[in-house]
Amino acid sequence: MSRVLISAAHKSSGKTTLSIGICAALNKRGHSVQTFKKGPDYIDPMWLSMATDRACYNLDFHTMTKNEISDLVNKKSINTDLILVEGNKGLYDGLDLDGTNSNAALAKHLDLPVVLVLDARGMTRGIAPLILGYQSFDSEVNIAGVILNQVGGSRHESKLRNILEHYTNVKVIGAMHRNPELSIDERHLGLVPSNESKTALKQIETIAKQVASQIDLDKLTSIADLDSKFSLELKPISLLTPQVKNIRIGIAKDSAFGFYYPDDLEALETAGAELIPFSTLKDSSLPEIDALFIGGGFPETHMQELEANTSLRQQIKTALENGLPCYTECGGLMYLAKELNWKNKTAKMVGFIPGTIQMHQRPQGRGYVKLEETNNALWKISSSKETKIINAHEFHYSSLSLERNDLPYAFRVLRGAGIDGENDGLIINNTLASYSHLRSTGGCDWAHNFVDFIEQKKKST
Repeated sequence: MSRVLISAAHKSSGKTTLSIGICAALNKRGHSVQTFKKGPDYIDPMWLSMATDRACYNLDFHTMTKNEISDLVNKKSINTDLILVEGNKGLYDGLDLDGTNSNAALAKHLDLPVVLVLDARGMTRGIAPLILGYQSFDSEVNIAGVILNQVGGSRHESKLRNILEHYTNVKVIGAMHRNPELSIDERHLGLVPSNESKTALKQIETIAKQVASQIDLDKLTSIADLDSKFSLELKPISLLTPQVKNIRIGIAKDSAFGFYYPDDLEALETAGAELIPFSTLKDSSLPEIDALFIGGGFPETHMQELEANTSLRQQIKTALENGLPCYTECGGLMYLAKELNWKNKTAKMVGFIPGTIQMHQRPQGRGYVKLEETNNALWKISSSKETKIINAHEFHYSSLSLERNDLPYAFRVLRGAGIDGENDGLIINNTLASYSHLRSTGGCDWAHNFVDFIEQKKKST
């Protein structure tokens, strides 16, 4: 199986844009590309999914075991020509001193040849020691090629190629010249989600054309074809047969809410749920459902539209007050509050959570979190019998100011911010609202247990 990791020396080097372009260009050539994103990010996978017409899956050492990572790659790469993994941050960056959760560690675990994207602005001869240092830092990491990005012109490109050819043995896969057409707008240190961009497909097509003309895709695929010591058993594997429980979960899917892990949604379906999408912006009423799932997103950029949809807001509030089961994360939590304040403007939200959302200029919670499940949890979250510890992540610029301090929480925050620095997973009626984003894995089987909870509530009514 052809496979490659697209990484960089540091974040914001352009690896996501180039990964999008490479995938779209190969897809246009007739290659089936299965993408994975290292880390917990939602936005980059949305773009990669759009570029390949296939769901992109996250590979994350914090929420997954090594075996789970291998199994997911195995299961999702059947009948594909190329596995492309996009890294996060720099190749050797990570939480721990020993680099066990870095991109390099993932490359070694899956035996992925690495193509390094280098932001070449202002660089000439200095690019050689950079490459040599990256190669010698960990000899087990196979840096098989580089893509020069933000090149200043043909003369600059020629200098860089000659320097790399003279001092290193690394292959130059291509050189992308500076071009404002290749930029994707950013927000909160990341790309604007593709579900918010009306011109996303056009942007992807433009990037793909530039990539196809400036990157040697044949050389890239030849690197991806290098013999692998890691044996992916790419064969049909036994999959769980979806249960039939006649459970309908309404899921908010629009340009305001779109942060969902595809394997989490698959886990809900395997547990017996039918996912019914609805729009918080356009639908005036909820579909016929047994529960709600509102994921993350950017409700602040749609606050006036969300406020204007009065009938839906009121219906959601009434349904939750009447005990409709609901799970919501981050942006969804913000939507369920009384009001949202941003840039000196205020908009009414659902009004179910007795509190106000305030947006800030700096993150109020960012990075990996560690939670301890409390006895208040509506349904079991952690899967372990020995511990109630849950690994998750958060990334929010907002804070919640509650009008009451007597509400129970599903989680104690051992690491991270949560709602108040000590707690997360606010519980009201049959609703669990959290700033933390969970991942349904072996250690956190929240999806199946949520469906079981819905079934129990449905039977009791």
